[in-house]
Amino acid sequence: MSASQTSPDGFALKRTNYQWMVIGILTLIVGYLLMSGGAAKDPTAFSKEIFSTRRITIAPVIVLFGYGTIFYAILKR
Repeated sequence: MSASQTSPDGFALKRTNYQWMVIGILTLIVGYLLMSGGAAKDPTAFSKEIFSTRRITIAPVIVLFGYGTIFYAILKR
């Protein structure tokens, strides 16, 4: 990077970029927390809870949105 492309304080990205990145990371955490759980009391018994709409549809979309937000934060000028 040349001196004209870097921030005057020495950081590679601006403050808003880091804010977007934190939002993306928090979104990832929420998505992965929504995906977790569903432990059965009896490990040999089948639990339909692992195939809930929250775990197979909503949580992966939230995780993808989080990665997209981080990607945007890195590429934003």
